[in-house]
Amino acid sequence: MPLTHWDLILRIAVGAILGGLIGYERDRHRRMVGLRTHLIVSMASATFMVVSSHFYFFQGYGESHNVEVDASRIAASVVTGIGFLAGGSILKTGATVKGLTTAAGLWLVTAIGLCAGSGMFIESTAVTGMGLVALTILRRFENKDDKLLRRHVVLELMATSNNLSEIIQSLVGISAVVSEINYKKNIQTQKITADFFIRVPKSVSMDSLIQTIEKHEGLLGINIS
Repeated sequence: MPLTHWDLILRIAVGAILGGLIGYERDRHRRMVGLRTHLIVSMASATFMVVSSHFYFFQGYGESHNVEVDASRIAASVVTGIGFLAGGSILKTGATVKGLTTAAGLWLVTAIGLCAGSGMFIESTAVTGMGLVALTILRRFENKDDKLLRRHVVLELMATSNNLSEIIQSLVGISAVVSEINYKKNIQTQKITADFFIRVPKSVSMDSLIQTIEKHEGLLGINIS
């Protein structure tokens, strides 16, 4: 027997709410993929699951019709399709790969949506709770400092100034952690391009960071993002 329309809508709503909880945690840590994306992915997964398991009852087939339905086919396609969306959240910056946890979170909310869409409310709620534990409590055991902001700095300097090391020391003086320095020198124009990443405390404003760098001579250009 088919469920009522309200029962099916409830399943989709539960999937959306549970996925939104995971997305809210991602938003709090300023990740690229946050509340709305996770909510929509989970809600869409729940909808696909509802369609996959109940579309047969709404096609008007009678008992005399000999129809076979593979209710798992649509749901299985969702698991495959989410890989493209999750892959888009993974970025490689220098030697650092970012977004793997967010991609795993999208995969998780897909499973939560499918679970809620199948009517397994207790299981989907439990998985959501375990996912939040993994993203929040277990985060404390990793080397992640939310008090630091990551900045990408590109500097152009005169080759004759030779003060890149002084700039680095000034950044260290404001508690910045410098990493992944790429050094490039143009022999013809006698210009140096230094491309690197820094992690600075949230208390250090963008103006303070710029002033720390601009006070050095020989600086031709600066780009901070």
